[in-house]
Amino acid sequence: MNAPTESPARGFRGWRIAGLAVGAILILLITAAALYFRYSLPIGRGPAGPAVPHDAFSAPWSTRPILVVGLGDSVTAGFGARNGYGYFDRVIRNAPEDPADVAGMSLALVLPNLQFTNLSVSGSTSAELVERQLPFLPIAGSNVFGIVLITTGGNDLIHNYGRTPPREQAMYGASLQQAQPWIAGFESRLEKMVADISSRFPGECQIYLANIYDPSDDVGNLEKAGLPPWPDGVRILAAYNQRIAKVAAGHPQVHLVNIHDLFLGHGLYCTQFWRENYDSHDPHYWYYSNLEDPNERGYDAIRRLFLMKIAENAKALK
Repeated sequence: MNAPTESPARGFRGWRIAGLAVGAILILLITAAALYFRYSLPIGRGPAGPAVPHDAFSAPWSTRPILVVGLGDSVTAGFGARNGYGYFDRVIRNAPEDPADVAGMSLALVLPNLQFTNLSVSGSTSAELVERQLPFLPIAGSNVFGIVLITTGGNDLIHNYGRTPPREQAMYGASLQQAQPWIAGFESRLEKMVADISSRFPGECQIYLANIYDPSDDVGNLEKAGLPPWPDGVRILAAYNQRIAKVAAGHPQVHLVNIHDLFLGHGLYCTQFWRENYDSHDPHYWYYSNLEDPNERGYDAIRRLFLMKIAENAKALK
């Protein structure tokens, strides 16, 4: 009797199943490697960012009524940090476990008639700031001075992580040419923000507009974090930051907060000493596990930068 033979169709199905299994295993291994790369990066301990001059906070700045407002995305909302440990919270008052070198340095200690509100929303884009946050910004009294802190634009760039074709407000994967009208639209929204915010403060205001950091440390490769390739990502981010700087330079009440340069060397490549942006004094990761937001040390660094910029303009509050 002849031995039974396997049909070609049956053999093909077997190979197909085996191929799918191998593919699934490879995807799992790649994902695991990306997660390991991200979560194994050292966070470090202690102060992060520049030293804030103590002299700037040695005496009250003003007895005027001051309203501090937070607008924008999850960076201003403090996503990824404990309650009270986001940058906005720590600009207002010190957190219980703050590093000793910033003790006594917060706006609440130098502005005795301070009030504050944080209208930022995690995940929001620049268009959503204009459409959904600005309408809730009240018109202040003529005796009130406004201090407005803004982070926006980062979600315009990184969403939807390459899972959908790039479009305005979800640009990941776009070419620089494709993004040109979206970049121009971003500048227009920034101008509207400045005009609308300024109109809500007849007694004057200062707007502190942060630019956008780069978790790839200017390398441009986010594949190590499990995201798809984006050849023009760094150039589009630079174009967004150029528009932020342009708008800030065009209005005396707007001040650029350069968190982009502050964070270079503290992203995915923070441990690679041969990189141009390697920080030998603090070769640690300042981002939260989602890659979009800072961790608590990153928020500490941002808080310091905002405080220093606000202190530079303290005379205008009197």
